[in-house]
Amino acid sequence: MTATGTTFLYVPGDRPDRIAKALASEADEVLIDLEDAVAPDHKELARDSMIKSVAAAEGRAIQVRINPEGTPWYQSDVDAVRTLDPTIGVRLPKCEDPGRVAQTIAELESRPAQLLIESALGVEAAFDLARCHPAVVGIGLGEADLRADLGVCTAQGLLYARSRLVTAAAAAGLRPPVMSVYTDVRDLDGLRRSTLEGRDLGFLGRTAIHPRQLAVIADVFRPDPADIVRAEEILAAAAAGLRQQDGAVALPDGRFVDRAVLRQARRLLDLREH
Repeated sequence: MTATGTTFLYVPGDRPDRIAKALASEADEVLIDLEDAVAPDHKELARDSMIKSVAAAEGRAIQVRINPEGTPWYQSDVDAVRTLDPTIGVRLPKCEDPGRVAQTIAELESRPAQLLIESALGVEAAFDLARCHPAVVGIGLGEADLRADLGVCTAQGLLYARSRLVTAAAAAGLRPPVMSVYTDVRDLDGLRRSTLEGRDLGFLGRTAIHPRQLAVIADVFRPDPADIVRAEEILAAAAAGLRQQDGAVALPDGRFVDRAVLRQARRLLDLREH
């Protein structure tokens, strides 16, 4: 199952105790990591633990981040994920080549795929990656690797890449991208400021590495009650209004709203449901 919420919690695949806590958390989706959070000598343990944990969590929204192609663990990860229910999503790291990514998704039986873009080449290919296969449900940045590739140390240096990703996702018809992790789990004020900046750029949701970060992320992306009321009023009025040839709607009170306004109103109400 692939969630459409705003909070996504990473957990190491080789820590079944932490996986159980993550599955019981308020996260909209749990991200079981077989890649960066797992030491090389724990990869097999992580795969086995992941399979058992997923089997015991029927109905929970879960994605599994596998190791990238070219590593010694890639094929075993693919084989393990293929044994899972087809609604369990997969996160593909270090995506650069749309054709190769499409082949990997096909190997994974076209289950929902989230693509992680972690290099300058990946950023430049973002739109093609976003539409490389019908099973792609979203794209996101792996900002630690991207910072190293670009040679930047601050969030300002990632502004172009972040905006490029938002634009590529929209152009490909995908939901807005989810923000990368904020690594200082004790700095909740910094997390809030950073997440507000991402929201203003067009991101929708954020990955976390500790449950204490979830409430802050959820709060930032929670629609303002006044905005919800206005959206409900617009859609209700539009339903009773007269449609014009150009797609605009004449509301009973004499106002006109176009398709863009209606789309924004529906998006707000959809977000409220999660």
